[in-house]
Amino acid sequence: MNQQIRTLIFNCSAVFLLSGAVCYLTKVFFAPYLFALGAAGIAVCHLTTPVKHAGIRFRRLQRLNVIAGLLMLVASVFMFKHQNEWILCLSIAAILQLYTAFVVRKE
Repeated sequence: MNQQIRTLIFNCSAVFLLSGAVCYLTKVFFAPYLFALGAAGIAVCHLTTPVKHAGIRFRRLQRLNVIAGLLMLVASVFMFKHQNEWILCLSIAAILQLYTAFVVRKE
């Protein structure tokens, strides 16, 4: 996948994820669908990032991003079941992505 397309998908998915979370807190009926669409887009972007010629540290950080994307998908499942555990999964995913964002930027 082209890097520009991946960036566009990631940005749109992030907007969907954030709007889905906010809409769920305001009890809008389509909020889990927005959240799931955003989580799926972010997971696809992380899963399709090439790491073949990357260093060991970048591969480890990319694995953390993949775990964060999968946690967002799990959070969307909890959101569809109307359980509050989605907040915990989303918080862990956000912390993992924040960590990787700062460490990758440092390199």
